[in-house]
Amino acid sequence: MKYIAIDLGLKRIGLAYSAHKDIATPLPAVMRKNRDQASRDVKKVLDEWEVEAVVIGIPLGGSSEDEMRRRIAHFMNLVDFKGEIFYQDESHSSLEAENMMKGEIKYIRDGRVDSISAMIILQRYLATKKFA
Repeated sequence: MKYIAIDLGLKRIGLAYSAHKDIATPLPAVMRKNRDQASRDVKKVLDEWEVEAVVIGIPLGGSSEDEMRRRIAHFMNLVDFKGEIFYQDESHSSLEAENMMKGEIKYIRDGRVDSISAMIILQRYLATKKFA
């Protein structure tokens, strides 16, 4: 199955791809100007990679979980994705992504950290999924 993970942010949307149960690759992030543009850009990526399922990072168990689920559902309705949608706990994924990049490159807000965070979210999901 082909997956794309989404780390949904207000300024940048991190993306990562996997067509293999062990490998997740960060993709260029979508820079978010407004929700309509962002949803169109995400839809293009999903179509281009022929994705069958989306894994979305969400802060599970927190006080904001219900509100985040509502926002994510609204965004995915705009994307008009017809495949399966899975939620994965995103706790500390951005911090983990920043730590992975420390010392490698100058930190710029170009979406790399967001897409590495999406890659971490996807790796977590794939690690819990049972493959035949």
